[in-house]
Amino acid sequence: MAPLSAAVPAQRVGVGIDTSRYGHYAAFLRDDLQPAAAELSFAESAAGYAQLRQRLEHIAQRHSRVHFAIRLDAAGQYAENLLHFVHQLAAGGDKANRLANSDVTPLANVTCSISTGDPQRNKNYRAAVFGSHKSDPVEARAAARYAVSEQPAPVQVMPLQLRILRQVAGRLQAVVRQRTRLINQFHHLLALTFPELALLVKDMATGWVLEMVHRYPTAKRLAHAAAGDLENIPYLPHQHIDALLQHARTSIASLAEPVVEELVRDQVRQLRDVSARQKRLENLLVSSYQHLPQANHLDSISGIGSVTAAVLTAFMLDRDRFETPGKLVAYFGVLPIEAASGVDRDGKPRGPRRYVMSRRGNDLVRRYLWMAALSAIRCNPAARALYARVVAKHPDHKAIAVGHVMRKLLHLVFAIWKTNKPFDPAHYPWHTPAHVEQRELRDEEQEHSAVAPTPRHEGNQAAGLKPAAPARKEVTAAGSITSTPNISQTPAVDEHTCVDFAHLKRQLAIAQVVDHLGLCLRGSGPQRRGPCPIHRGDGRGRTFSVNLDQNVFHCFDAACAKKGDVIDLWASVKGMSLREAALDLIRTFSLEPTPTPGTEKRDG
Repeated sequence: MAPLSAAVPAQRVGVGIDTSRYGHYAAFLRDDLQPAAAELSFAESAAGYAQLRQRLEHIAQRHSRVHFAIRLDAAGQYAENLLHFVHQLAAGGDKANRLANSDVTPLANVTCSISTGDPQRNKNYRAAVFGSHKSDPVEARAAARYAVSEQPAPVQVMPLQLRILRQVAGRLQAVVRQRTRLINQFHHLLALTFPELALLVKDMATGWVLEMVHRYPTAKRLAHAAAGDLENIPYLPHQHIDALLQHARTSIASLAEPVVEELVRDQVRQLRDVSARQKRLENLLVSSYQHLPQANHLDSISGIGSVTAAVLTAFMLDRDRFETPGKLVAYFGVLPIEAASGVDRDGKPRGPRRYVMSRRGNDLVRRYLWMAALSAIRCNPAARALYARVVAKHPDHKAIAVGHVMRKLLHLVFAIWKTNKPFDPAHYPWHTPAHVEQRELRDEEQEHSAVAPTPRHEGNQAAGLKPAAPARKEVTAAGSITSTPNISQTPAVDEHTCVDFAHLKRQLAIAQVVDHLGLCLRGSGPQRRGPCPIHRGDGRGRTFSVNLDQNVFHCFDAACAKKGDVIDLWASVKGMSLREAALDLIRTFSLEPTPTPGTEKRDG
């Protein structure tokens, strides 16, 4: 016979807490949305937390069994301590995650589910229920009502080591942004004191530039220097000395006063200081990453160092947070976008088509991932092969290839973290895709069998009539830009090549084409929506729809109304005929124009 306490249903009480810097406001509602207790305003202190505990214990004493559905408005960092406190009230919490100088015991005969919500979602719910009224009590009542009515999924407490990693990453992000702002201010000053310097040097924050500008803060001061003086500046390239002196003596600078010189020197000191702070935080970040309770092996990927691995871990948080690598790529905004404005360093107008990296996602991750991509191009076989293929297609836009390498690294990060295995450079034939390699082996076997045919025996139908074991045709993974083949292995095709359109479409998924074209589509199922790449060039709108299961697309804009399969999509975007598009797809994705004889089983 079940105990009486198990037969009595637990009284559900919603606890909504509106958080702020110095204190919080809590409201308590029953299932019938009536107050379960008086509302409570308490401070962000031990005494305030004790008041919250007493109020919860008072509610629990009036019922045999109580389930508290606690909902916190996670406004910035103000809810961190409170979130861990209520977790410890619920089940005692993990000793490694306890609050400093605290020993919180769990509540007796009480169960809890704890959820947090971003301020915007809570704001929308509050506006829908309470209208334009806005105050701490209203926010708390809306959170309590949401906890009772909607029953949101509970959140898990973040491990202590990961919390520390997040804090260090947040400080590093702030310092990197500060450094970028100081560099921009440095550019503005030099535009008045020595504008020609930007024409000679790309990185204005490099060490020898800062040292030279600190010694000679204006073009006027540099013009009086001798070549031997510049040779004493560490790491200054000797080939720049004559050009620097010539530009300084003919500079169009408009400011050279002593006050301006001191401004430039002060800017140099700030840049040096912020660079040193960035280095110290990077060391702290690596130390925190190495003390995580479980290694994720991201730093085993060639090109991704410990700092980049730590930054990725701090913002990815959980391996189950992203269902597909495409969602991870979209989250960090590693997407190329078209831009056309301004002039280049030679004073010529930029071309009408120029590609830059999107500003979406996390700027800190993109910054370190870009540097990791430059390193991976040299030492990672997967990145090196991909870079060579894309550069062969876009020789004048190598930044596009670097962007594709960044996407590739995120795909590798997703795979490594999901499998929890270190990176294996020999896991896949990166320079020769698997389906191309198997086709070459199959051709060699056929040539060998033509020279030395297998004797035919009675009763052995397979010998001499059908291939012993036809190689399984491999199709590259859908949704990955890395499916682009090696240019050196692309089949030789021309305008006279016979093309089997049905066979071509069987080899190629529309997800590969969408990813290769860099289209930004949204959606969690097979149906994805986004801006039309055919008639919209500004990346806006949602008229373009792709069905990944059926391999078809359709633009619902009446002015466009394009639809079809992968060949139709390629032809419409590239401005080609269907045959030209089919031949270009064969070259781009290393596909078979027609089925290879003997590779497909035919019955009868």
